[in-house]
Amino acid sequence: MITTIDHALRLRSLWFAWFLCMLFHVQLGLMPLFHGQSPQIESQLPLKWLPMLYWSMLIYFLIPLVAVLLIAYAASNEVTPQRWRSWRRGHFWLSVVYTITNIPHLLADILVPDSRADQVLLMLFMVILGFLINLEGWRWWRGA
Repeated sequence: MITTIDHALRLRSLWFAWFLCMLFHVQLGLMPLFHGQSPQIESQLPLKWLPMLYWSMLIYFLIPLVAVLLIAYAASNEVTPQRWRSWRRGHFWLSVVYTITNIPHLLADILVPDSRADQVLLMLFMVILGFLINLEGWRWWRGA
């Protein structure tokens, strides 16, 4: 019996897992607030750059969200699947960029003098999810 693998469904599931980890990473970072401790990390960033940082973080979050929506549209278009071929390639390279950006974040979490093991573990999981997204993205692009 030959079965086909729905790479687009796998990709959407992996991206949603990545989103949940990203949100939980932020929530874990703020958890000390609920126990009367400060979650503040010393920052060398001037206050005038904070709006740019916030916008960057928002865009960093929204791009994969748009990618998930485009994956859903591409996967549900049976009439002209070749029309989405360039999107499949673009998605793969987008996923590689996101994996690459998560690796330095993981290293930074490890190297922070007062790093927390829960944050490091969560970032490690996000990097692993990134590699799985890369793998599924490659398979989806190549039609494997």
